[in-house]
Amino acid sequence: MKHAAVLIALALPLLGAPAHASPELAAKSKCMTCHQVDKKALGPSFKDIAAKYKGNSAAEATLVDSMLKGAKGKWGKIPMPPQKIAPVDAQKLTRWILTL
Repeated sequence: MKHAAVLIALALPLLGAPAHASPELAAKSKCMTCHQVDKKALGPSFKDIAAKYKGNSAAEATLVDSMLKGAKGKWGKIPMPPQKIAPVDAQKLTRWILTL
């Protein structure tokens, strides 16, 4: 019985864990309309974005802000309009992009 209680106690935090971002979340959020994982489309590839921000301690906040408020001039003349996604999804997507 003690073992079952320990296993349940260890598993409980996992039940509330947020879903991790993935190509599926990027597609659902319509990011893939302008971006691809490993090649330039209308916007830069996610891998290029990750490389540009590698080692930048403000990268996550900067990218979340760009998604939610839009950005221009970072990757050329084509601006990125504000995206209609939940802030929590923007954060998940940013964290996933930065792992590429």
